Amino acid sequence: MAGLAVLEWFRVESRRRGGADVTNGGPVQHGYPHLDRVRASITALYKRLSYDTVQTFATSVAPVDVAFADTDDLHLGAQRVAREMVRHYRLPDARMIIGFREMTHAANVELAAGPEYFIELNDRFRVHRRDIGAALAHEVMHVYLHRLGLSFPGTRDNEILTDTAATYLGAGWLLLDAYREDGASSQKLGYLTPEEFGYVLAKRALLFGEDPSVWFTSPQAYTAYTKGAARARRDAEQPPLTAAGWAGRRRYARDRRHAQDLGPGHRAPGPEVPYTFTPDGRGPLRVSFPCPTCHQRIRVPVRGRVRARCGLCRTVLECDT
Repeated sequence: MAGLAVLEWFRVESRRRGGADVTNGGPVQHGYPHLDRVRASITALYKRLSYDTVQTFATSVAPVDVAFADTDDLHLGAQRVAREMVRHYRLPDARMIIGFREMTHAANVELAAGPEYFIELNDRFRVHRRDIGAALAHEVMHVYLHRLGLSFPGTRDNEILTDTAATYLGAGWLLLDAYREDGASSQKLGYLTPEEFGYVLAKRALLFGEDPSVWFTSPQAYTAYTKGAARARRDAEQPPLTAAGWAGRRRYARDRRHAQDLGPGHRAPGPEVPYTFTPDGRGPLRVSFPCPTCHQRIRVPVRGRVRARCGLCRTVLECDT
């Protein structure tokens, strides 16, 4: 049974009278509306691939390997970039057949049994060739996840998983670099917001010691990356981690007292903070919180300084519970 994957594509163009003609989806969305699904996608990747497999993606797709000059043959160049994505995602027995046609979306792929997969790209890529790598990073990732048997229910969540996986595994910086916005026009590929792409890229950068910002050709992409990176760093500064700031530590101490005073059955403090206190039978109170690397929840006893090791991504965490 064939599946269909799509990329959002839109462009906002100014009319001479000063208004805006919004087509194919409207203006670029910003912020972090999909952050919960993004984090769930990172957790799902670790669970399906394992820590060891994630580590094999330590090197991102290099700009030179997906460069596309205006003088390059359109079809041969697209096939070359597709082969690079196949190589990067380690799909040696997969062959991508690339075509172009008019369509609303940027691209789609037919998820058949393989080894051949048909990818259609929007005719607009005939002119805007620099973004072909971004579209193929997303579509070939669909094939990768299809072979893994990894998916989320619902089209939107599954597309968020695909964007997140492509970015976390080293090809999605191209998707963020395809984001361009100015007073006259806007373009964005993918389902994540620019800041969410920046967040996932920063998560990857923290894991592998990589600086993707040097590859950006779009100033707007760089700005989105810096915003996403700031949000990503905050994940490692939440209590009970020792890197938490003074305000967070003060709030955590208050919530811990409430949990201890209210006794068994009390779950504090609520959905607005990342940690939750729970009783542990006859044992001490425990606190659970998300790992700042893979977002798998970790549960440790409330007893002061504790060193915890995430069983999923192997991150060692210094905590003050």
